[in-house]
Amino acid sequence: MTALPDWMHPPRAEGWFAEDLDRLPEAPRHTELIDGALVFMMSPQRSWHGRLVTSLTTALMAQAPPGLEVEREMTIRLDARNRPEPDLLVTTAPYDADRTWFAPQDVRLVVEVVSPESAHRDRTVKLRKYAEAGIPHYWCIEDENGAVVVHVYELDKPTSAYAPAGIFRGDLKRPVPFDVTVDLDSLTPPRNAE
Repeated sequence: MTALPDWMHPPRAEGWFAEDLDRLPEAPRHTELIDGALVFMMSPQRSWHGRLVTSLTTALMAQAPPGLEVEREMTIRLDARNRPEPDLLVTTAPYDADRTWFAPQDVRLVVEVVSPESAHRDRTVKLRKYAEAGIPHYWCIEDENGAVVVHVYELDKPTSAYAPAGIFRGDLKRPVPFDVTVDLDSLTPPRNAE
């Protein structure tokens, strides 16, 4: 059995807390905290995922009205023991070069691009946690045989749960969290014919 490096041992018996992520310079990029446990993205990122996140970031930045910022790969401090890192988020918080996380009340939209290793967390765990934290909009993006498919959810405030607001293929047009239109087919190059 291989011994864990010292930095991987929780600083207290209760495990990790949100503020601990800022004191872990040895942790790999994209380290998240879910229910007090560190979650690492250990497998290589697929080109499809990276290209999609970059293209969608550009599309959202071009359409976001003043007062909204688009950020990628930044954590949201949902509570003391949860600090997930969505692929993208739209926030009302002003740009701050030293920021390492966002508060949920400042986040208007969270976007997760599903990867094989994140599928369960993105479709169930994060869906529930973002809703309970009061984030009004959640997009869960899937790869459907090379095509981009966006599952859109809106927060139902009385239940603190997301309600499905549509499944989009080809084009996504939404009036919330701001007027946005995205040509989904343009976000990634077509797959090579095999």
